[in-house]
Amino acid sequence: MKKYIEKMKYMPKDKFIGRIELLLNDKKDVEEFFKKCITAPKKAIRVNTLKITPDKLRKRLESYGWKIKQPFKDYSEVMIVESKLNPGEIGKTKEHILGYYYVQEITSMMPIFALKPKKGEVLLDLCAAPGSKTTQSAAMMENEGSIIANDLSVGRISILSSNLERCGVTNTIVTREAGSDLCMKLDKQGFGFDKILVDAPCSGEGNIRCSPRTCLEWSEKLLKSLSRKQKRLLEEAWKILKVDGELIYSTCTYSPEENESVVQHLLDKFDAKIVDINLPIKTRPGISEWKDKFFSKELKKAKRIYHHDNDMEGFFVCKLRKSKN
Repeated sequence: MKKYIEKMKYMPKDKFIGRIELLLNDKKDVEEFFKKCITAPKKAIRVNTLKITPDKLRKRLESYGWKIKQPFKDYSEVMIVESKLNPGEIGKTKEHILGYYYVQEITSMMPIFALKPKKGEVLLDLCAAPGSKTTQSAAMMENEGSIIANDLSVGRISILSSNLERCGVTNTIVTREAGSDLCMKLDKQGFGFDKILVDAPCSGEGNIRCSPRTCLEWSEKLLKSLSRKQKRLLEEAWKILKVDGELIYSTCTYSPEENESVVQHLLDKFDAKIVDINLPIKTRPGISEWKDKFFSKELKKAKRIYHHDNDMEGFFVCKLRKSKN
């Protein structure tokens, strides 16, 4: 394990290494985790079915000499570019400029595959920028129904709006507000949503390969601060979910403080039910205890995605259903 850690661009802190060892609890597993940290991530794209079919896009990309793989039978819009490309090449094609595909990490697609937004539904994407999951939702909804895509940063909203336009999304309203504040305002106005995505800002432990600086910025103090914000965000979002509505809570981190602990906070305060989900990649169940804390056994239905299990980035996905107000 040490030989892989020493090859990482930034040395992870001892406390981070200790936490991964505690989470995985197997020497070989931990070694594979850090071995994967020094590899390059796959180049993945998602076909924008609002503008083109997967078959047609594949033919266009293969005409450039690209080798394309579609790893999932039931999700033909997911493609891996196996060819070695020049830096920036994947974003410079006319197909990308025209919005025929979106460059998106495969595990980033999993929350929307789990949420399954449908035509005619009303969906809230609470932390939407840069728009990967918003555009994915719009495509699954075939531009029918309504999406509110919210973010706080003006710069990120600019990118979000640009991506929505490029992808031909027409069923989305963009808002700029702190997520919790927006939920409270919508609650006062009597708004309710069929589906809500809370893809919460997090410590990004799952993105070490594509964002090595995560190792520099990581601290247990940061985890605790983010956990408090995530709990409030999820709690306020829950209040505007319709009865029988469904909500996805997701992060791109492994930290139990930001994952199971946040969902447990919701379970303690509301009548929420965790729904089991099937994803087309290898997942591990949510954990039921962490250090001195114990979580509901239902949290085993949540999905932990480790980067060395699929050669994809790390993620956490939990689906919840509301049975009553």
